[in-house]
Amino acid sequence: MSAAVVVAGLVVVLSGCGDESGAGSSLQGKSYLSTAVTENGKPKQLAPKTRIQLQFLPDGRLSANAGCNSMGAEKVSMSGGKLGVKDLAITDMGCDTPRAAQDNWLAKLLTSSPTWKLTGDKLEISSGSTEISLVDKEKAEPDLTLDGTRWTLDAVVSGETASHSTGVAQAHLTINGERVTGSTGCNDFQGPVSITGSKITFGELAVTNTVPCPTDANAVQVAVYSTLRGDVTYTIDANHLQLRRSDGSGLDLVGR
Repeated sequence: MSAAVVVAGLVVVLSGCGDESGAGSSLQGKSYLSTAVTENGKPKQLAPKTRIQLQFLPDGRLSANAGCNSMGAEKVSMSGGKLGVKDLAITDMGCDTPRAAQDNWLAKLLTSSPTWKLTGDKLEISSGSTEISLVDKEKAEPDLTLDGTRWTLDAVVSGETASHSTGVAQAHLTINGERVTGSTGCNDFQGPVSITGSKITFGELAVTNTVPCPTDANAVQVAVYSTLRGDVTYTIDANHLQLRRSDGSGLDLVGR
């Protein structure tokens, strides 16, 4: 297995065996979320608020996520009941220790030529004594709606780094029609919004109460106010909302 190297903002973690054929047609275009993970016949506890996600893209690529960094493989085969990964790359975002360890665990599993079995909407991935049970994402966790959902901050994103600092989860926002209301975790805010396609345009926010914030809370507040201004693109994946500015900075939030 190759050593990790930095390539164009990605870290190539491991190389695995497998031919260059595309993924099986039964999996192409589908995403799966974990329902259970076992090791040596016993349940494996995942990092808090995480699930394993595997996405088999229509062009044969594989995308995966264990709770923090995104993983991707350009060349994947499904022949012989084995998942063959030519090269697996992983983004180099800063993660807390449990999520970083889980990223490494999943990367090693995916490049170990694990077996796979699809039964209806259920997918099983096995390697050695480890088994991941997954279900079709559309069945397990439909995307939440942007409007009317309370979105709680999970991470502040800057470049390739995601910060999960203490106090982040105190910040939240809710969009109702043409208004946004929420809190930075220190001060409350509200303001106008308009939505066009995958773009949200935030008008000037009004702070409903202004109090001094502790250092950590102030950093979160600055990040929230910096993101919620002007045009921001958004994507929703199940109960996760990503807000991104043109420079790549933004917020990751979870629907409650």
